[in-house]
Amino acid sequence: MQIYISSQPADDVWGQNALISFTNNVATVHVKCQNDRLSLQKAARKLRGQGIKSAQLTGNNWTLEQCWAFYQGFYTPKQDFEIEFPELEENDELLARIQCGDFVREIINLPSSTITPEALAHRAAEFILGQTEDKSAVSFHIISRENLHERGYHGIWEVGKGSANSPALLQLDFNPTGNPNAPVLASLVGKGITFDSGGYSIKPSNTMDSMRADMGGAALVTGALGLAIARGLNQRVKLYLCCAENMVSSKAFKLGDIIQYRNGVSAEILNTDAEGRLVLADGLIDADKDNAQFIIDCATLTGAAKIAVGNDYHSVLSMDDQLVADLFASAKEEQEPFWRLPFEELHRGQISSGFADISNTGSVPVGAGASTATAFLSYFVKNYQQHWLHIDCSATFRKSANELWAVGATGLGVQTLANLLLTKAGE
Repeated sequence: MQIYISSQPADDVWGQNALISFTNNVATVHVKCQNDRLSLQKAARKLRGQGIKSAQLTGNNWTLEQCWAFYQGFYTPKQDFEIEFPELEENDELLARIQCGDFVREIINLPSSTITPEALAHRAAEFILGQTEDKSAVSFHIISRENLHERGYHGIWEVGKGSANSPALLQLDFNPTGNPNAPVLASLVGKGITFDSGGYSIKPSNTMDSMRADMGGAALVTGALGLAIARGLNQRVKLYLCCAENMVSSKAFKLGDIIQYRNGVSAEILNTDAEGRLVLADGLIDADKDNAQFIIDCATLTGAAKIAVGNDYHSVLSMDDQLVADLFASAKEEQEPFWRLPFEELHRGQISSGFADISNTGSVPVGAGASTATAFLSYFVKNYQQHWLHIDCSATFRKSANELWAVGATGLGVQTLANLLLTKAGE
């Protein structure tokens, strides 16, 4: 079907303020202004809802942002569609967005039987290698199985040891400078829980059925680095993916266990379903040693953040106001939704333990779950007040479709983080 854009309203026969009108095999999307991306995304979803699988974007009015908005709405996890785009000056940018966004969506949507911890680590490394012409700019190492325990990555090991699919840590270095001593612009850390049963604090079935998406943070930081590279990133960035499957077995970690981390912090396990922060701690310890200009970790970490902002925003928590401002400036440019939640010193005192330095859940009767989860992570970043930002990826995955998005992964946040990397690289 050919798709045109018009700034003129549809004829009354199509209803008041109709978004789409039809003539034979041609559809016209009626937008109020040139920057009306939401209407185009909604229109694409409506067309998909009518069973249309092939679209040709026709006419001279299509811009990069309009094509991208239409693609976002037309996408479905089955990928049983095709779109023919008009010629654009920004064709390379559109292709890069599609490639990186599709990587993030596909790897989140695939079942956990396919995306195991080690498979996630390998696929992420292969994806980053595919984004750069100079393969020597990318080096990586994957630590897995008992090697994690032997090398002191006790958080990833403890969470993942109960599964038949072994845990893994991806350590990737993108260094286009050719200088092995080049400073690190950013260290990115992603939660890669490829399936989360909740462990012995087991989830109910209706909240477990989407837990293949619990590696959305790892997918997001990987996709963002890939897009930044495609856009010309020329500074060094390190990537850490903390990958495990949280299962129940005779080998699984249990409530009351205590994890001793390499930085000297001990953590008591009071809920095995608060496992994401346990694996991220290992990645943050590594990231903290890089002396990067800034650290960002991304994770589908808490239900509390999703209750606060729904599936519509990613939640941002940090004490560094300037870094938060820079992120929000990038988000505004890319038209992606982020929302700040509180993180203060008081939250660090709300995860106390009688048996260890900290516990992996809040210790106050009514706690701010997203904030105390961030507080836990802060114990693994020495200068947590500056140059560190935590993103609780609330908008990663939708269990049901709405007027903008199909069911499944959204890919939101990739452009914002890529923009931030490039902005910081240019300072």
